[in-house]
Amino acid sequence: MTEQTPTERARPEAIKAVPVRHPGRWITIAVLAVLAAMFVHLVVTNDQFNWRFIFVSIGEGRRGVMFTGPVLAGLRGTILLTVLSMIIGVALGVVIAVMRLSPNPLLSWVAWLYTWVFRAVPRLVLAILFGNLGILWERIGFGLPFDAQIGRLFGITDLNAQFFSIKATDLLSGFVAGMLALGLSEAAYMAEIVRAGIQSVDSGQSEAAAALGLSRGQVLRRIVLPQAMRVIVPPTGNETIAMVKDTSLVAFVPVSTELFFQLQAISSRTFIVLPVLVAACLWYLVLCSVLMVVQFFVERHFGRGYGARTRTRTRTRNAQRRQEVNP
Repeated sequence: MTEQTPTERARPEAIKAVPVRHPGRWITIAVLAVLAAMFVHLVVTNDQFNWRFIFVSIGEGRRGVMFTGPVLAGLRGTILLTVLSMIIGVALGVVIAVMRLSPNPLLSWVAWLYTWVFRAVPRLVLAILFGNLGILWERIGFGLPFDAQIGRLFGITDLNAQFFSIKATDLLSGFVAGMLALGLSEAAYMAEIVRAGIQSVDSGQSEAAAALGLSRGQVLRRIVLPQAMRVIVPPTGNETIAMVKDTSLVAFVPVSTELFFQLQAISSRTFIVLPVLVAACLWYLVLCSVLMVVQFFVERHFGRGYGARTRTRTRTRNAQRRQEVNP
């Protein structure tokens, strides 16, 4: 009996891959290129932008409007106002978030009421309202309440039981009023951000830490918040960038040591509007760009060990180790 040889399989023909056509992409690119060229042409050729007024000089031997002394002082005021408002907002926001998650219903209700009120009222209205709070009191002080009424009960007409007092208009100056309005409003938003970050951490870790004898404050400070930072940092960075822009609202309090206020003053004095607004946009663009870079590095720091890229690197590293052990 002769042994039969198996027949060879016919080799398949080479696949002729046809690239997928994307005409919509090229049309979109062409439209965007035309719009970009039109915008560049407008910026370069239209004399109404008055770039010399913005960058070079506004008179004989003087600097451009972006680099004048009052504008640079307003820039420092904007940065200071942003930092102080965010410090108030973040610190108070953490407290309100913890109160919102408290098992005590009274604390939780008060925190909810705070976030409801300050998220509902526009910041411009809050800034103007805080700027006019001096109407309510002539002086703000610390001491025995209702001292005048108590004095009349005992026949004393000039009883003064105030240990410390200051004129309301001096305490609630424009800068302080704007800072409080922005900071207290920001605290309502930061409370929701921190609450979401805390709730993103598995509750089993808090239970395990409590079983080891850690107090509630230690669990929050050492276990929960470090892990919640990965969720808290990105929206906090966005809120900081938004705060830089919202500082322009306090120009209506008014706060004279602020960037937009100083640029508006130059516009009112020189009757030049558009170049001054362009200068304001450029300064805000510079400040926000710096904060975006800072946010990128902070997010990368707190995001270590998370994400698809980290998992891919971990798998690659483990595969290389296995190859070294079992060549």
